[in-house]
Amino acid sequence: MDQTPLDEAPVSPGDVAEVEEVFGSGTQQPIGSFRFWFGERRWEWSDELAAMHGYAPGEVEPTTELLLAHQHPDDRDRVAGVITTMIENREPFSSRHRIIDTAGFEHEVIAVTDLLPDDQGAIVGILGYYIEITDLIEDVTDQESAESYKGRQTIEQAKGALMLIYGLTSDQAFRLLQWRSQESNTRLRALATQLVAELRPISKEIPQFRNRFDHRLLTLHERVRED
Repeated sequence: MDQTPLDEAPVSPGDVAEVEEVFGSGTQQPIGSFRFWFGERRWEWSDELAAMHGYAPGEVEPTTELLLAHQHPDDRDRVAGVITTMIENREPFSSRHRIIDTAGFEHEVIAVTDLLPDDQGAIVGILGYYIEITDLIEDVTDQESAESYKGRQTIEQAKGALMLIYGLTSDQAFRLLQWRSQESNTRLRALATQLVAELRPISKEIPQFRNRFDHRLLTLHERVRED
């Protein structure tokens, strides 16, 4: 099992190329990539990311001002702070936020990033991806089925959190939720919903861990051992 600490895995130009190949495959995936160059403070958007904002390929030149203009009003100040910190400290960032496209539609996205090196290995910018996670429940036509799906999804999220924090298996995490449900005489789904809701603000307090997790996510393919 790989024991490399999260903050001890340097990124090479080859890493970046392979990551782009993995994330760029498949035109149906709601994923758009971007680069930000520290020296020029210049953004580059993929055609997919431009489309996510409502633009045709090459229609606009992305800037920090344009990026912030598309943020949901409730997320704009937080995202502006994240970008400022990225530029000042020359470090990657993580963010979960909402963007509003040119037609007024809302897209919920997760931004994952990693450092961008040049051919000599010097860090010159950030490579990142917007992964759209807009609620797929909208595609479910039967309301009862939608509510059932949402409940299962929330329980799985709560189980995942317990598995990560306590190192549990899926069954052990579910039994832990069951125990709390029985002990407190509270519906399991209600407890799971509350746990997920309370974890969201906590996750915003650990940006360094999220940055390291992003790096791990974007370079997982390098450490996978084929059977």
